[in-house]
Amino acid sequence: MGRLVVQEFVTADGFAADVDGEFRFYEELEGGTAEFDRSQLAWLDSVEAMVLGARTYRMFVEYWPTPASDGEIIAPALNGLKRHIFTRTLTAAPWGDIGTSTVESGDAVEAIQRIKAQTQGSVVLWGSLSLAGTFFAANEVDEVRLIVLPVALGAGVGVFPSDPGAELLHLESAQTYDAGLVELVYSVVH
Repeated sequence: MGRLVVQEFVTADGFAADVDGEFRFYEELEGGTAEFDRSQLAWLDSVEAMVLGARTYRMFVEYWPTPASDGEIIAPALNGLKRHIFTRTLTAAPWGDIGTSTVESGDAVEAIQRIKAQTQGSVVLWGSLSLAGTFFAANEVDEVRLIVLPVALGAGVGVFPSDPGAELLHLESAQTYDAGLVELVYSVVH
């Protein structure tokens, strides 16, 4: 059975998006992220599938399966994952010339339970904060990986739902990387 991992980039003050729900602060980083990228590549060996909401899918599909990502060391591994796009509006989700993604338009919790049951490795959710909130509320998230950026916004949208009850997290590891990134890995105690 697969494990659902929510991996999010967050600011030092805990926001995964700005007040408009946009993810623009990554561009504020100075210096390269080669060390972090190598770590991500190694971690992606344990990942079998990705789940994205429609908005994050649109952002990803404009970059990852295109020549724009040719210099990214994680691009082949990311593009090789099984893809599940959660949407109520899209009927198809092509992934460049690489193939299509599975469109999940029914009950999100039932879909993630099915995906986890059909997966041996990890299933990663990137971005897609409202979808992550749905999975947190249903106790389907098994691990949280926060990549903390040395940026402060002052206000924005957090990773966790505003009224989740309480998520009990157990710190598994903390690692610093280039460009001032810190990766915190937590298991979710159910």
